[in-house]
Amino acid sequence: MTRLSALVLLLVASISSAVATEAAAPKADPAKAKAIVDGVCVACHGADGNSPASANPNLAGQHPDYIYKQLSNFKAAEGKPALRNNPIMGGMVAALSDEDMRNLAAYFGEQKLKPQVAKDDPAKLALGKKLWRAGDLNRGIPACAGCHGPAGAGLPAQYPRLSGQYADYTATQLKAFRGEERANDAEAVMRTIAGKLSDKEIAAVAEYAAGLR
Repeated sequence: MTRLSALVLLLVASISSAVATEAAAPKADPAKAKAIVDGVCVACHGADGNSPASANPNLAGQHPDYIYKQLSNFKAAEGKPALRNNPIMGGMVAALSDEDMRNLAAYFGEQKLKPQVAKDDPAKLALGKKLWRAGDLNRGIPACAGCHGPAGAGLPAQYPRLSGQYADYTATQLKAFRGEERANDAEAVMRTIAGKLSDKEIAAVAEYAAGLR
């Protein structure tokens, strides 16, 4: 079995896990999240999930199951450290209940995204397009579209919607996966892929994703 084939099997396994998680999730009430949004989330992510700064992700239109997973991963529980280490977000979610996190996820998921626009850099966008659509088989890098979709729509729970996301934020997360500073990806899929990408490639694919619709 080739390294790329093994990675594809890991992707399939994580997709199956995501589907099972989605099916088991209880119903959320986005209306109940509004007070938390206005009191806690608004400064960094905006009242409607469209962040005012590129360092923070747009949450509007993101898959609720994915948002819930990330909120849960930021939260330390039962004496165990958080799966996703971020002091700011760790503090924000510390007092949230499971119901709160599900309601917040549902709230942001139903907001309308104001998508970012890719910068006009033909060479960078061409490289990003190649990696997104075809990957690099010789280096064992699968196409981004395989999990995040041709138009960047993603997959609930496991793979986020990246279309219209801030390029700066996407690039920062890819570098965090590459440096194993972020390690909450199932079966280390993103760490494996990002570990093979250069700074130039990360910047290119992040910029290309920002322009997807």
